[in-house]
Amino acid sequence: MASRLNPYISFAGDAKQALEFYQEVFGGSLAVHTFGEFGSEAPPGHADKIMHGMLETTGGFTLMGADSPPGMERTPGNNIAVSLSGDDADELRGYWDKLSDGATVSVPLEKQMWGDVFGMCTDRFGITWMVNITGQ
Repeated sequence: MASRLNPYISFAGDAKQALEFYQEVFGGSLAVHTFGEFGSEAPPGHADKIMHGMLETTGGFTLMGADSPPGMERTPGNNIAVSLSGDDADELRGYWDKLSDGATVSVPLEKQMWGDVFGMCTDRFGITWMVNITGQ
């Protein structure tokens, strides 16, 4: 298998819900494993939390995530965003519509001065998404 680079997102106890939401947005196959599946090694109160989850889509996207266990620092903030870009306007608008539903939209999806259609939102799980549809 070739090397690949993909986002791995840390969540504060809601990784299962977030990954299921992203599966609704992008489709694909979701595999999740809980801390409890690995026996007595589960941190207290985390047996049903996600130790590792991976969503692989037919479009070639891979998104990974997990719940942060006790002792692992998780600092939500604005230091990362996930970007979706390309020229398939219908596909990208479909992702935008789902991701921005219930989200905080900081930049509406509209034509920008550089000629592309661009939007940015922070979803209900605190993840910032940027969608850019290449101008013609």
